[in-house]
Amino acid sequence: MEVKARKRRKAFVDTELCVACGCCQKTCPLGAIEIWKGIMARIDHEKCVGCGKCAGECPATVIAIREVDG
Repeated sequence: MEVKARKRRKAFVDTELCVACGCCQKTCPLGAIEIWKGIMARIDHEKCVGCGKCAGECPATVIAIREVDG
């Protein structure tokens, strides 16, 4: 019997376009986002569950929710 890998959702930031406003960080219910060196958002994929709240709040629309293996 073949076991298929379950897909999970995670948030990803386009670091080239992120303006480090902090809206995503304030919105994340799991504290999975930090503003790194004041220049961009960084997501801890161990904590992120892909709920999409950060993407919905991002005024620059630079956060995408994608399916990943695992």
